Amino acid sequence: MEVLGILFLGLCFLVLFLHVFSLPANWIILLLFLGWKLSFEPTIFTWAVFGILVGIAVLAEVIEFVGQYMGTKKFGGTTKGNIGGIIGAIAGAILGAPFFFGLGALPGAFLGAFLGCYIMETGQGRTGSEARRAAWGAFWGKLFGMVVKLALGVAMVVIAIPYILIS
Repeated sequence: MEVLGILFLGLCFLVLFLHVFSLPANWIILLLFLGWKLSFEPTIFTWAVFGILVGIAVLAEVIEFVGQYMGTKKFGGTTKGNIGGIIGAIAGAILGAPFFFGLGALPGAFLGAFLGCYIMETGQGRTGSEARRAAWGAFWGKLFGMVVKLALGVAMVVIAIPYILIS
């Protein structure tokens, strides 16, 4: 059982690399944990522990969104610029995914956040320098949010280690 637990945790750590492709790694890890929980009853991996991990995953999503939002606002962006940055980040990740064996999704998300915010800001009549400043805020906010999201994903797996190995 311990070998199976170690292999399972190795898989969970590998899934964290899906963040590089802008894929929902934390949610996939939660599904894996749910599968483990349902497969090995009774276990010390309780529903309360699973609930804490769900809370961490939700917190990661909120921080990623708020990070980009606050970055744009701090650098003088508007609400429409923020919306453009969010849409741009999603579009950039999708459009960048075919490049560099999928690794293009990550820079695509950052570039998309920048361009989406820039386009929306200039579309509202803001000067190029004002729009560029707001767009840099969207870029850095997106970067901050994704780093925190990855770190919280790592925390989820680390928290689960004793519950997986002991069950």
